[in-house]
Amino acid sequence: MMPSRRHFLSSLLGAGAATLAAGRDPAPPRAVHLQFGLVTYMWGADLDLPSLIATLEKAKIHGVELRVDHAHGVSPALSAAERAEVRRRFEASPVEAVGLGTNWNFHSPDAAELQKNLEGAKEYIRLSHDIGATGVKVKPDALPKGVEKARTLEQIARSLAELGDHALGFGQEIRLEVHGGVSNLGDIATIMKSAARANVRVCWNSNQQDLDGEGIEANFAMVREFLGSVVHIRGARIPGYPWDTLARLLVDADYEGWVMLEAGGKRPDGDPATLLADQREAFMALVEKARTAG
Repeated sequence: MMPSRRHFLSSLLGAGAATLAAGRDPAPPRAVHLQFGLVTYMWGADLDLPSLIATLEKAKIHGVELRVDHAHGVSPALSAAERAEVRRRFEASPVEAVGLGTNWNFHSPDAAELQKNLEGAKEYIRLSHDIGATGVKVKPDALPKGVEKARTLEQIARSLAELGDHALGFGQEIRLEVHGGVSNLGDIATIMKSAARANVRVCWNSNQQDLDGEGIEANFAMVREFLGSVVHIRGARIPGYPWDTLARLLVDADYEGWVMLEAGGKRPDGDPATLLADQREAFMALVEKARTAG
């Protein structure tokens, strides 16, 4: 797994003290390099880049995935000088540009459409490099009707391998978001085994399909070895998904990366930084609880 440039290392001194008070030998503190970040979809979609960075600084959120077509304006249309300015803004801030979130996908049976998406993804690989980010998120997205599933999965894998090879020259990670019609974790594992590139990784997306079959633990195990630098969650307080179990699975995996809020709806009224800080605190409390229990 490609680690983030800025990790933090924390220890459970309080938990250790409580264990000693109970008359037991303390377990060694667990080092989990896990941070909380934001995907600008949807809670940051309306913020220009200076406002976005300032809001994240206030919320003590130090990583962001910039989604395409949002108010921050970070796109391949930027000139070299403009890209350098974006990079400078992040380098002057504790907020890290973790990556770019795109909609490029590789399931289409139409060769021209597939090539268009590959070339589009490559543009974002260069852009991500130029602004100092570390990866580009793409999608598998669909299983076209009338095409054998195995053929589509193999096509997606070949496309990811091509992108992974291209991205090596730019020091980038390709992050396959578990999305749309290809949300079955067994299918994702099949794609990853076939793509077989160290810099092509899985972006866990916290879908309801994660609970299918034998449940989240079994599904997580299918892709654990392929996890990349980014995990998406819809919100740490949204009911109907076992956020506490996800936190425990990440802790048990000694996950090194970013858990990023990709909100499922528009940002509520109120101060954006306060709302984001609440999400950070809620999920990191689950992480701390999982670490203590471990």
